[in-house]
Amino acid sequence: MPALAIQKVVIPIAGLGTRLLPTTKALPKEMLPVGRIPVIQHVVEELVNAGLTRLLFVTSRTKTIIENQFDNSTSLIRHLDASGKLDELGDFDYKKRGIEFFYSRQQADPGATAPGGTGEAILAGESFVGHEPFVVAYGDTIIRSPESPSFIERLISAHDEAKAAVTIGVRPVPEQQIPLYGIVRPAPGERSEGTFQIDAIIEKPTIAEAPSNMAVSARYVFAPGVFDRIRESATDDAEQGITGAIQLTLERGERVQAVALNPGEERHDIGNHESYYKSFIDFALDDPECGDIIRKYIQEKGSA
Repeated sequence: MPALAIQKVVIPIAGLGTRLLPTTKALPKEMLPVGRIPVIQHVVEELVNAGLTRLLFVTSRTKTIIENQFDNSTSLIRHLDASGKLDELGDFDYKKRGIEFFYSRQQADPGATAPGGTGEAILAGESFVGHEPFVVAYGDTIIRSPESPSFIERLISAHDEAKAAVTIGVRPVPEQQIPLYGIVRPAPGERSEGTFQIDAIIEKPTIAEAPSNMAVSARYVFAPGVFDRIRESATDDAEQGITGAIQLTLERGERVQAVALNPGEERHDIGNHESYYKSFIDFALDDPECGDIIRKYIQEKGSA
């Protein structure tokens, strides 16, 4: 695999996961199992398999279990080795793969009941990133790419080739889902497919207001100038997240572009119980050992 132009990733995971209560009262949604591994491990595997090596988790005080998931537990390794079961760890010995994990805690403002929005989470990674371009990958969203190059590799390549300020992952969504997402507007003369330049991003528009059906999809590449843009565009609206900073970047005349998921690529947003159930079923059906059994079970339940 050729070396990527970018090696650093910021992964925001400080959110409370309230739409998945009571499931997430004690267990972060990023640690919910999807198939054989938790959500966050699917995200890490996507990034690591693309060649990214330095990953920063922006956490909160309730998310220490995620640090444990990626800790190189020597006692577990010794136990598996003594039991002849070291292979069960599979490729998840990240230290052996040369992957470095870092952690930064996102602080809530005084009097606030929860950490701030996505912009604040990204700012928490400023000292880690330094003056390099970097990836942002939401820790509650899985993206599967059946073919090479993967979605994240295409995102990075497009960003590097265009020397863009911001490159946004997007996907087409059905009309009725448009009000749930940030929607991008292709620049004049641009087609909303492949890689295309945009001139606006509208947060959760009505169907009538929407400039396209291309929704922001939990993966970004930023030039380091985004940190100043976040500070300049800061508002009290945590829901606005990073959108204001991207809009300010556009107003300054810098290049902002989008890269669309290819047909066959999947986005799994573990945001509520319905999406979680569907994602688990999809991954269970693809399980090499149990997939056929689960498929037969579902067919039997459907015909009962």
